[in-house]
Order: sequence, then structure tokens, then C-alpha cells
Amino acid sequence: MKKPTAILAVAIVVALSVAAVASLRRDGAASSLPTALVTKTTFVDFLQLRGEIRPVRSVVLTAPSTGTDLQIVDLATNGARVSAGDVVITFDPTVQQRTLETKRSELKQAESEIERTEAEQRRRVAAAQSELDEGRKALARARLELQGNELRARLDAEKYVIAASDADAHVRELEKKVDGERIAAAADVAMARQKRDKAAFDVRDTERIIASLQVRAPIGGSISLLPNFRAGGPGMRAAPEFKRGDRAWFGAAIAELPDLTSIQMTARVDEADRGRVQTGSGVRVRVDAVPDRELNGTLSDISVVAKPDFTTWPPVRNFDVVVAIPDVDPRLRSGMSASARVELDRLADVAVVPIGAVFQRGPATVVFIVARGGIETRTVTVLRRGRDQIAIAAGVAENERVALKEPGGEAAGK
Repeated sequence: MKKPTAILAVAIVVALSVAAVASLRRDGAASSLPTALVTKTTFVDFLQLRGEIRPVRSVVLTAPSTGTDLQIVDLATNGARVSAGDVVITFDPTVQQRTLETKRSELKQAESEIERTEAEQRRRVAAAQSELDEGRKALARARLELQGNELRARLDAEKYVIAASDADAHVRELEKKVDGERIAAAADVAMARQKRDKAAFDVRDTERIIASLQVRAPIGGSISLLPNFRAGGPGMRAAPEFKRGDRAWFGAAIAELPDLTSIQMTARVDEADRGRVQTGSGVRVRVDAVPDRELNGTLSDISVVAKPDFTTWPPVRNFDVVVAIPDVDPRLRSGMSASARVELDRLADVAVVPIGAVFQRGPATVVFIVARGGIETRTVTVLRRGRDQIAIAAGVAENERVALKEPGGEAAGK
């Protein structure tokens, strides 16, 4: 009777040892997995965007649209405070100053030409008028001579009639000559005055161009220098800001005076996400340069037409979006990079797990419940998938611990 009892005891010891080893293996597998707690909270699905801070209202200071050499000789520093009327940008006026001297010289010549023309025309009109006066005197004498024709012979009388007729015709010619000289004089003077007016206009236009070479601030604020896209070279990640010595092109945007009392964020949303966002959605904005504060915003505008983005190849099509930010921080500056989380959906009081805790096993969606007794594979019903979290409708309970990595087959049970 002792031998069967001993065999039974050995079998029991072996079974207990195997069970202990299996339990230790399961506990070891469970303890080595990264895990997370199931929480019952508000599930928020969001879309991540990148963009920049821009003022709602701003004044852009541009290079003049006329002139020749637009080289910057003086420029306010980036971030400098200016008052309305202060000079912000000065372009080299050397060429225009020389042009102004030339135009002023031409104006003086034109004014002198008017005086010469008027004097010459007065002389010519006076000479023609003198001839006319002499002709009229001759006509008067001829008419006096006609009064004695009744006492003269017929042939002599006819000579005096012809002489009076010739004198009368000569007077009419001289009258026409005087009128012609006056008309010609007026035309010559008018042409000289037109040249003078043209020269005066050139002087005023050149003075206007010289004045435009000093760009003044129309309002007060902090200067924000804009990038000089023509100065960027191969290998440069971004165009440098305008600086002294740069040459600008006509109408080039050089600096900006932003009104930072009202700001917004501009960004782009991918074509695939366009249908998921809508105006009025809540947005959380974090500015890279102000990491200690998160700003509240609202998606205020979405462009109707997509624009191609050639920063990638093949180019993708994006929609411009604008986030209104009522919060104001004195550290914010125009052009600062920022990230935004656009709220897409919100579900209150639901079980939420990290997105890495849900796995697909064939047609079933499962999680791995990690407990002291080991790992349990459990089928769940997904309510909503987000970017970082998943809302679970059924299959898990609050405070249960789920694995964030799929365990080996020998460690997972049903």
C-alpha cells in the first residue's frame, strides 16, 4: 500500500510544480508588457495642424513702384517700436537727386525759352503793326488825292483811283499779316509753355519719387521685417530677412506693422481631412516660442478651393484654414510657428484606451487585459477611433489594465 501512495504524492508534486512554472511564466510575461489603465472620461478626437501666427489687421510697407535703383541704405531693426510718421525704410536717392538737378535745369531753360519767344513775337507783331500804320497813312493820303479828281484830266484821275485802290488792298494785307503774327506768336508761346509745364511736371514727379524713397510708418507698432525671397540661395532652408544694402524690386513687401491686439493662426488642412473639419470647431493652439501657454481658438474660415502644395512631390492639394484666437499674449509676434489641435468629435463618459492597446485578430477587435492571474484576450466593440485614443463601447471596464503590445501566443489566454 505504501508504493501507490508514494507514486501519487510524486504526481501531485510534479503537477503543482508545472502549475507554478506556468503561473510564473504568465506573471513574467504580464509584468514585462507596457500597459495602460482603462479610463472613463470624455473622448475628444482631434486633427493636428501646423501653421503660423498672423495679425488680423496689419500694414505692409512696400518699396515704391517707380524709380531706378532701389537699394536700401537704412532700415529699422526687426522688432523695433516706431510711431506714426517715423522713417522705417530709406532707399538710396543718389540717382534721383541727379535726375532732379537735370529736370530743374530743363525747367529753367523752358522758362527762359518762354521769355525769348514772347519777346520775339512782340517784336514781330510790333513790326507788322508799324507797317500797317504806314499803309493806313498812305491810304489816307491817296483818298485825299481823290478829292481833286473832278479838276483833273480823265487819265490822271484814273491813276489816282488805282493808287487809292492799291493802298486799300495793301492795308488789308497788312491787317491779315498783323493777325497772323499774333496767332503765330500765341502758338509759339503756347508750345514754349507746354515745354515748361512738362519740365515742371518732371521736377514734381522726381521730387515725389525722392520723397517715396523714405517709407514712413502710417501707424505705430513693432516692425516685423519680411523675407527677401530673391536673396535666398541654394541650400538655404528659408529666405533671409531684408537688410541694409539689399536691392528691392518695385512694390516689394519689405516690412510689416502688425496689430497684435487681434491675432489668428493660418494653416492648411490636407484634402483627405477636409470633410472632417467644419467652422466653429474648438481649437487648442500652442505657439512654439511660448511653450508655457496654450491658447483657445475657433476654426473661423476654410477656403472653398484647394491649392497645390509644391513643397512635396508629387504635390498634394490643401485647403487654407484660419483659426481665430481671442487670447492675447504680449510675447506673440507675427510669423511665429504654432501647432493646433482641431476638435473633431466629443463623447462624454465613455471608456477610453490608447490607440496602441487595440489589436485586430482576424475579424475580431481585441484588447489584452493584464491581471495578476495572467493575460486575458477580450473582444471589444469600438465606438470611435481618434488620433491617440479609442472609445470602447463594450468589452472593458474602468481601471482595468490593458497591454500596449501584443503578447506572445503562449502567454495569451481566453
